[in-house]
Amino acid sequence: MSPETAELAPPDERATPAEGTPARRHDAEAPTHVRASDIEPYIGLRYLSKLFRFMAIILVLLLIAEVITGLVNQGRAAIPTLLGEMSRLIVLAGLLWGTGDLAILLIDVGHDVRAARILLGRQMTHQVERPHPPAPPSRDAAPHRRGGEVVTR
Repeated sequence: MSPETAELAPPDERATPAEGTPARRHDAEAPTHVRASDIEPYIGLRYLSKLFRFMAIILVLLLIAEVITGLVNQGRAAIPTLLGEMSRLIVLAGLLWGTGDLAILLIDVGHDVRAARILLGRQMTHQVERPHPPAPPSRDAAPHRRGGEVVTR
């Protein structure tokens, strides 16, 4: 395992130093390490998603109970009323379930943003550590030739 991959590997996968080589010091503040704030879970959004899905399930159960009681009490005369109630409750349950899915999507977006922030931080660290090549000379500083003579600006 190369030193670069050993640094990025989890602690249990890091290579142990060979005999006679000094052990590498683990610096928790190094810019390439992941901070605890970068990997903390989105607990609130996960609970919100479960709450919306639970409410959708409750509405479907209420819909089933309403259809059963309507048919038992009034028979076929309750069907027009039940169709209106069914459509309204199904749409509301679908909206609640979709809102729960949106909360899960927000969690995934947050993970992507965190991963991009970690990657950008590592790239910036490598850019700062690596020396930059010299800049090419500007056009204004370069001499120009006009008809055999050198003209500088």
